[in-house]
Amino acid sequence: MSSKGFSVMEERSVDNVDVLAESDYTEEQYRRILRKIDRYLLPLMWVAHGVQQADKVSISTQAVFGLREDTGLVGQQFPWLSTIFYLSYMTFEFPSSYMMQRVSVGKTLAVLMFLWGIIVFCIGFARNFTHLMVLRFLQGAFECTISPSFLLIVATWYKTQEHTLRSMIWGTANSGMIIITNLCTYAIGDHAEKHGGLAAWKGISFFLGSLTIVLSIFSWFLLGTPREVSWISPEERRMVQARIVNNRTGTDAHRRREWKKDQIIEAFTDPSTWFLFVSMVLTAIPNGGVGTFGNLVYKSFGFTSLETVIFNIPRDGTTVIWFLFVGWACSRYPNVRFYLMLFSIIPAFIGMLAMALLPDELSYRWIKFGMYLMTMTVNVNGLMLWLFVPSNVAGRTKKSIVSSILFVAYCTGNASGPQFFRAKDAPRYIPAMIACTICFALNFVIVLSWRIYLVYLNRTRDAAAAAQGLTPEQVEELGAMNAEKDMTDRQNPHFRYTY
Repeated sequence: MSSKGFSVMEERSVDNVDVLAESDYTEEQYRRILRKIDRYLLPLMWVAHGVQQADKVSISTQAVFGLREDTGLVGQQFPWLSTIFYLSYMTFEFPSSYMMQRVSVGKTLAVLMFLWGIIVFCIGFARNFTHLMVLRFLQGAFECTISPSFLLIVATWYKTQEHTLRSMIWGTANSGMIIITNLCTYAIGDHAEKHGGLAAWKGISFFLGSLTIVLSIFSWFLLGTPREVSWISPEERRMVQARIVNNRTGTDAHRRREWKKDQIIEAFTDPSTWFLFVSMVLTAIPNGGVGTFGNLVYKSFGFTSLETVIFNIPRDGTTVIWFLFVGWACSRYPNVRFYLMLFSIIPAFIGMLAMALLPDELSYRWIKFGMYLMTMTVNVNGLMLWLFVPSNVAGRTKKSIVSSILFVAYCTGNASGPQFFRAKDAPRYIPAMIACTICFALNFVIVLSWRIYLVYLNRTRDAAAAAQGLTPEQVEELGAMNAEKDMTDRQNPHFRYTY
C-alpha cells in the first residue's frame, strides 16, 4: 500500500473510530436494507407529499366550485389567499428548520401535519375573506416543514446517486396523488350539483383535512432519520450509515446540534447559493400563478367546472410520466440533471406562449389543452432544485441555512406569481402568461451558467488531486472522512458536485 493510502486508513482508525466504510457489509446486506428502507419510507412519503400538495392547491379547485362567490371575494382578494400562504410559509420556515435540527425531524413533521390538517378542515367553515386569510396564513405556517424534512430524510437514508430517483418517486405525488384526490373531488362536486346540500368547496375541505389528520398519525411512527425511527435495529442503523458514508455530505451518526458561524457565512457567500436562489424564484413565479389560477384558465378554454377537474387528470399524468423519466435518467446516467432541467424548460416556454397568443375561440380549446400539457414538463425543475441541497451541500449547519434560503426563494416566487394574474385580465390572463414565458427564458440562462460554474469547480479539484498523486479511491475515502468531520463542500477539497 502507498504511503498516501496508509495515511488515509490510519486517519480513519485514529481520528474518528465511528467512521464506517462501505466495505464493512456485503452487497446482499445492502440490497436487503435498501428494500426495507424503500418499503417503509416511500409509500408514506408519496401519500403524505401528495396530500400536502392537494391541501396547498385545493383553493384553485374550490374556486371553480363557488368558493369566491360564497365568501364574497372580489378583485385581487382571491390571489392574496395564495400570497399569504407563501408569505407565512417563508416566515415560519426558519424556526421550523431550527426546531427540526434541535428536536426531531419525524416528530416535528407529524405534529405540524396534524395541525395543518385541522386548518384545512376548518376552511370549510370560512364565511368571508378575513376567515380565509387567517386560515391560509396558519396553513402555510404548519405546512412549511414537509419539503425540508423530506430532503433531510432522503439525505440520511440514501446514497447520492439514489437521491434523484427516490425523490422523483415521492415527487410524482404532486400530480399522482392529485389524480386520486381529483377523482374524489369530482364525486363531491357531482353530488353537490345533482343533490344540493353541502357546497362542493366545503366538502373538499372536509375530505382533505380528514385525510391529512389520519396521515399524521402514521407519520409519527414511521417517518424520520435513522436515529429517530424504531423499525430498524441498531445493526441495521450502522449499515445505513456505512451505505451513505461515501456521499461526502455527512451522515446522521453523530446527531450534531450545534450551529457553526463559519458555515453560516459560507452559505451566504457561496455563488451556488445564489444561482440556486435565482433559479428557484424564476421557477416558482409560474408555479405559484398557474397553481392558483390554473383551473380558472382551464375553464376559460370552454370547459365546465366538472370537466375542469376531469381534464386535470391528463395534465397530472403527463407530470408523473416526466418525473419518472427524469428520475430514471438521473439514476442511469451521471451528471445529466442540469441538461434535463434545461430540456424541461423548452416545451413549457412554447406551451405557455402559445396559450397567450392563440385566439379566444372555442374551436381552439383542444389546441390550448395540448399546449397546457406541454407546460407540465417544467414542474420537475422545482424538485430538481431542492435535490441540489442533499446532493451538493455539505456541513449540517450550511445545509440547513441553504435549505432555508432556498425556501425563501420558493416562497417569494410562489407568493409573487398569483399577483401577476390581475382580475382585469380575466379570464385569459394574457399578461401573466407572457410574464411566465419570460421567467422560463431567464431561468434557461441561469441554469446553463450554473452548470458551467460547477463543471469548472470539479475540474479544478480533480487537477489538484492528480497533482498530489491521489487515486480516485483515496479521494473518495478522504472526502467521506472529511464529511464525517462536518466539513462543508467548499472546505472539503475532495468533494465533487453532481450536476
